[in-house]
Amino acid sequence: MLAASVLWGTTGTAATFAPDVGPLAVGAVAMGLGGLLQALAATRQIARNTAGLRDRRGTVLLGATSVAVYPLAFYSSMHLAGVAVGTVVSIGTAPLASALIERVVDGRRLTRRWMAAASLGLLGTALLCVAEAAHAAEGTGRASMVGTVLGVGLGLVAAATYALYSWAAHRLITRRIPSGAAMGAVFGLGGLLLLPVLLATGAPLVASWSNAAVGTYMAIIPMFAGYVLFGWGLAHVPASTATTLSLLEPAVAAVLAVLVVGERLPATGWTGIALVITCLAVLTTPTPAHRRSRGQSRNPADHDRETMAGAVHD
Repeated sequence: MLAASVLWGTTGTAATFAPDVGPLAVGAVAMGLGGLLQALAATRQIARNTAGLRDRRGTVLLGATSVAVYPLAFYSSMHLAGVAVGTVVSIGTAPLASALIERVVDGRRLTRRWMAAASLGLLGTALLCVAEAAHAAEGTGRASMVGTVLGVGLGLVAAATYALYSWAAHRLITRRIPSGAAMGAVFGLGGLLLLPVLLATGAPLVASWSNAAVGTYMAIIPMFAGYVLFGWGLAHVPASTATTLSLLEPAVAAVLAVLVVGERLPATGWTGIALVITCLAVLTTPTPAHRRSRGQSRNPADHDRETMAGAVHD
């Protein structure tokens, strides 16, 4: 999950090398082609699990629709409200949306550990947002109120759809659909839904070699490779934990903006990054009970079941 978040955090910096490509085209090429690559790589697994996927077609369709909507809302949110605000709304509120979905649909209660970690992560992301927004305001002035409000609204849509496709994929995986087949089906179908958007908006992607290189990179590395890692992670942690761990993404994006783009990050921003890292440490450090259960497990199958149980309860 953390490795996937690091890869996703590179997309903002990558997009700066293709300023002429609009947000819809960026989202469509990244998730669209990335999703189709996932389906292609998982063709055999999908074929072997066709019956199970068909039985759970409602979950597959929900996840695929969310995959198609998410990048359009996410990149449009950043375009309208600014990278900082768009990212913090889209990624920062996704854990809350995931927790709400799991609470309502699955009846899963929220642990104190998750609530403490999520609070630290949200606070850190908010501080990072404030720092980046202040920096952006110095150079460009305030964005229009209408654009900002619309961008925040689209960010909430992005957060909800991110939570929904994470929940859908996790539900398929926990219903004995291999992660490759689950992610390939959900993201492959989502990629097909994004193809019309790519055809309508993607002309700038082939206008220059640099634009094409950015589109290719975003489809293959952050989206294809990132979501393969995300699928493996979903086999071991619930969706609410997965979306909370993805709070690392805006922190990585901020650090890359400093190192690669040359932006400056004030002390408030670095404090936010420190809080996000603390959040991740709280979530990923095994509890004493979990360590004991792993140490007592001798059968590999028992070990896998206990690892899953420990992750869910943690």
